[in-house]
Amino acid sequence: MEFTVSQIAAMLGGQVEGDGNAKIRMLAKIQDAKGGQIAFLSNPKYENYIYTTQASAVIVSKDFKPRKAIQSALIVVDNPYSSFTVLLEEYHRMVSFQKSGVEEPSFIGANSSTGQNLYRGAFSYIGNNVKIGDNVKIYPHVYVGDNCVVGNNVILHPNVKLYADSKIGNNCVLHAGVVIGSDGFGFAPQNDGTYKSIPQMGNVVIEDDVVIGANTVIDCATLYGDSTIIRQGVKLDNLIQVAHNVEIGKNTVIAAQSGVSGSTKIGEQCVIAGQVGIAGHLVIANKTSIGAQAGIPKSIKEEGLKLIGYPVFDVKDYFKSYAVFKRLPDLNYRLRELEKKVLGNGVEQPE
Repeated sequence: MEFTVSQIAAMLGGQVEGDGNAKIRMLAKIQDAKGGQIAFLSNPKYENYIYTTQASAVIVSKDFKPRKAIQSALIVVDNPYSSFTVLLEEYHRMVSFQKSGVEEPSFIGANSSTGQNLYRGAFSYIGNNVKIGDNVKIYPHVYVGDNCVVGNNVILHPNVKLYADSKIGNNCVLHAGVVIGSDGFGFAPQNDGTYKSIPQMGNVVIEDDVVIGANTVIDCATLYGDSTIIRQGVKLDNLIQVAHNVEIGKNTVIAAQSGVSGSTKIGEQCVIAGQVGIAGHLVIANKTSIGAQAGIPKSIKEEGLKLIGYPVFDVKDYFKSYAVFKRLPDLNYRLRELEKKVLGNGVEQPE
């Protein structure tokens, strides 16, 4: 794949300074870039590299004022970092969607339909009454159960499993080992100490533009007609557990090894760091930020809070408390020394 600097500038809405006909084949870091590659300059700490880089083009800010001559063509934009991200996304999209055709052996069931430019990898399985949109890429060993719906421009990486009735929106990416629609953790305790399984009859609905990391599991809702819902733009990292009847709001991001218990509703634009545990039947307000390894035992009703710890509290208060906590051994020693002095002077210790 090859583009001119002018074509890339048009894609980014930027202005070209220098050779707009230079050919670009790859993206690279500014300190390592060679001819035929494009880089970006966002952090002023890296400015020196723009005067020595061999990149054919560099994306820079409108505020950038060069102090020396620059050999590379410049693409001038409002935000170089965001623009370079757009290029990475476009490059990834073109690479990811190159595959097409059907590899054998693979299986597709009765009354199932597929759109244009489909790729079905070897040993993939598509059940009955499945609807698959255009430009979908189904890698080897993917399982798509009966009555599933998969939108346009979706990538299902190897070993993704979609249980029956799952619904996947447009422009979604499910990485290797993702499981959608497995049973929720529902067991009723019995008088004899055993547990009886509660059938899980609902499904999972994943809206548009969702990315789900490798080996993440999203359980189906408990009752028929109910759904576990992942709203538009959500980004889930690897190794996350989302339990039955959970709803995650638009553009929320959750880092690896976090767990969300059943029937909890997480708001929009939340940022949840790694290894966070959220109890069940809670409501997390919009724009909540939760630090790593935090525990959430009750609902968070105020929007925009930044929380950490177990149980969580305000991040500023947490670090104030930590400043005291880490000094406890020293404070304890000083207290004992004061006790010795007081007792040594014949002062009785209070009852």
